[in-house]
Amino acid sequence: MTVAAAATAEADGGSATRELDALVIGTGVAGLYQLHQLREQGLRVRAYDAAADVGGTWFWNRYPGARFDSEAYIYQYLFSEELYEGWSWSQRFPDQPEIERWMHYVADRLDLRRDIQFSTTVTGARFDEDRERWTVITDRGETIDTQFLVTCAGMLSAPLTDVFPGQDTFRGTVVHTSRWPADGVHLDGKRVGVVGIGATGIQVIQTIADRVGHLTVFARTPQYVLPMKNPHFGPEEVAAYKARFPELRETLPRTFTGFEYEWQHAWADLTPEQRREHLEDIHANGSLKLWLASFAEMFFDEDVNAEVSEFVRAKMRERLRDDPHLCDVLIPADYGFGTHRVPLETDYLEVYHRPNVELVGLRDNAVSHVVPEGLVLADGTLYELDVLILATGFDAGTGALTRIDIRGRGGRSLTEDWGRDIRTTMGLMVHGYPNLLTTAVPLAPSAALCNMTTCLQQQTEWISDLIRHLRAEDKTVIEPIKETEDAWVAHHDETAGANLISRTSSWYLGANVPGKPRRVLSYTGGLGTYREKCDEVAAAGYPGFEIR
Repeated sequence: MTVAAAATAEADGGSATRELDALVIGTGVAGLYQLHQLREQGLRVRAYDAAADVGGTWFWNRYPGARFDSEAYIYQYLFSEELYEGWSWSQRFPDQPEIERWMHYVADRLDLRRDIQFSTTVTGARFDEDRERWTVITDRGETIDTQFLVTCAGMLSAPLTDVFPGQDTFRGTVVHTSRWPADGVHLDGKRVGVVGIGATGIQVIQTIADRVGHLTVFARTPQYVLPMKNPHFGPEEVAAYKARFPELRETLPRTFTGFEYEWQHAWADLTPEQRREHLEDIHANGSLKLWLASFAEMFFDEDVNAEVSEFVRAKMRERLRDDPHLCDVLIPADYGFGTHRVPLETDYLEVYHRPNVELVGLRDNAVSHVVPEGLVLADGTLYELDVLILATGFDAGTGALTRIDIRGRGGRSLTEDWGRDIRTTMGLMVHGYPNLLTTAVPLAPSAALCNMTTCLQQQTEWISDLIRHLRAEDKTVIEPIKETEDAWVAHHDETAGANLISRTSSWYLGANVPGKPRRVLSYTGGLGTYREKCDEVAAAGYPGFEIR
């Protein structure tokens, strides 16, 4: 049922409409906190989620090996020391089951479930210009009337699942990593194929290699990788990180990436020997620090980037034993380190020395189609499989919302608008869509170069403060004017254009989705700078926004 049809049915005496002050889409990190904040203001607010429980990313991504690559003690809410100290992590980078339990802890500790409706997909939303409210419909046939529509649907939550012709003819099991069944997939002794060697594919591959009968890895884009060091936490380690809460609450929101580490040295200030020593020290840290806090010049200076890239390549070549085939397929040669998402791994490269693992490069021989027996490449080669695992990524940033029929002023479609040009105002609102408030969408720090909990807390807090301001001023509607959005898009593009990320082809620019408009999806000016700009707008009373 379309939004218009639902409205007609209601007018004709159809099902009753629920009235809300705010409707939140999603109950992951952003959605849970947004629900808590708006409820604390006394709003009638309800969250809806297609999943059967809370967790967002950590509900859907149950694939073998799924875990944090942000340190657990910073992937946390910072608004409550009591909430922070009430949960203890077992290791530096916990796995998915432990993370999901943490999300349940948050939902239960804050008593959020009574205002959440699970197993419900929001399918459409229309802004009624006469009433200046949103009419929202779900796949259950419900109609909700709400003043504010707040999207917390996630940056990486629209998986690319139907990617090869013939997938439905496969006699075995086809599963996308982001839709892994809760009861698992039988892999022991099977002929398993994994398509994709990004961060997710790497976690799967390194985890299942010793379980399957034969593993065929179909590698598309080579990736720079960094080794993960993942010590377990005992009582002393837990006490130590919990004692840092005041420091982390003060510093994390103001760093460049929302992580605990920052740039320590300028490239030009060190000798070649000192640079090498610094890179070695950070590489040994076993985290994303080499990517996010080694040398800022790496993102802007091609010569600096080339040296850092070669440092990482050499580390990879050594572990691959300089095998020509493995090095050619797995080590990047046509883009620089840090300009794509950098995965952390544990003995991943060593997997390719196992006798039951075969590496197939797709660069010059892509997947053609799927047949009942398995996967067929462009040259006609058939790989017979029992299980096909798709680590094929997401329609990042936009996909979660373009899969909903969202209609703004004049019936304009967000799917159609973003199909022509991906634009937002600070990643928090979109011109033409009054009272639509967004998190984890393009042109804000999200997924790329940002610890997600740090970024999402800032965005939900800005939204909560905005709604509080409107209510205090007895106003009901807000929308960015076109000139405000034009200015933000120009600032975003200027910032992105100054760094090397904008010169590569990756999901950071939407390059993995055919026909998607090209734009660096995430704001690359740094979380601290972004926060300052957002705070300035709020402090000035939201200039450049039409408020009534």
